[in-house]
Amino acid sequence: MMRSLWTSASGMTAQMLKIDTVTNNIANVNTTGFKRERLEFQTLLYETMQRADLDPVNMTGRPVNLQVGHGVRPAATTRIFTQGSLQMTGRPLDVAIEGPGFFEVRMDFDEYRFTRDGSFHLMPVGDGELILATSNGFPVMSVDGDVITITDDLTMNDLIITLEGMIFASAGGPEEDAGFQDLGFQLRVVQFPNTNGLEAIGNNLLMETIASGAPLSEADGETGRVSRLVQNYLEMSNVSIAEEMIGLITAQRAFDTNSRGITTSNEMLQTATQLVR
Repeated sequence: MMRSLWTSASGMTAQMLKIDTVTNNIANVNTTGFKRERLEFQTLLYETMQRADLDPVNMTGRPVNLQVGHGVRPAATTRIFTQGSLQMTGRPLDVAIEGPGFFEVRMDFDEYRFTRDGSFHLMPVGDGELILATSNGFPVMSVDGDVITITDDLTMNDLIITLEGMIFASAGGPEEDAGFQDLGFQLRVVQFPNTNGLEAIGNNLLMETIASGAPLSEADGETGRVSRLVQNYLEMSNVSIAEEMIGLITAQRAFDTNSRGITTSNEMLQTATQLVR
C-alpha cells in the first residue's frame, strides 16, 4: 500500500518540475534568441515479483514477468534549437543568425561564452577606440580571436555587416560612391558537435562543456552547414504560447491525478486500519 504513496509523490514532484520548465519558457517568450526547453522523464526501478520462466520440455511456466514500478523521475532538460522568427529592427548593430551557429563573446580571464543574441553595442575603451560588445559589455570576438575595435569617428550607422559576418564602414551616399572600407574583422560564428550539451548560465549566454564538445569555427570550414548573418534583424524566441499552455494544462492535470492517487491510497489505509479494530 505504501508503494502507491511514494509512486504518486514522485509523479507530483516530476510534474512540478515540468510546470517550472513550461513557465520558464513562457516567461522568455520575448527573449532574443531564446530556445524553448523540454523536460524528459524516465521510469524508476521496477520490483520483480515473479520472473518469466518457461520450461520447454514440460511446456509450463510464465511467459511474462510480474513487475510493479516505483514512479518517475526527471532525466534531462533538452533545449530545442529550432530557428526562431526574424524581426526587423532597423538598427545596424542588430544581427540575427539564420542557421545553427552561435556568436562568441569573451568574459573575464579569457573565458569565452556563446549566444544567439545579436543585439550588439559600441562601447568606448579609450584612446579613441570603440569595441563591439553585448548589452552586458562582453566583447564580441572575431574569427582571428581578437576583439572587434573601430575608431570613434565611426558610428553604428556607418557599419555594414555582410551575410558572412565581414564588417565594412561606409562613407555614405549611393552605394557606387560610398567607398566601402574593409575594417579587417569578421564575426566569429561557431557550432558544436552536441548543442544540447551546452550549459545555460543566464544573460542569454551558453557555456561550453565536455558534453557539448569544442566549438567549431564556420569561417575555417570546420562545419558542414554555414549560418547566415542578417543585419538590422534580431532572432526572436522559438517559444509557442499555444504549445506551452497545452503543456501547462497537461502537467496540471497529471499533478492533480497523482495527488488523487495519494488520497485514494490514504483512504484504503484508513479502511484497513478500521478492519483491525
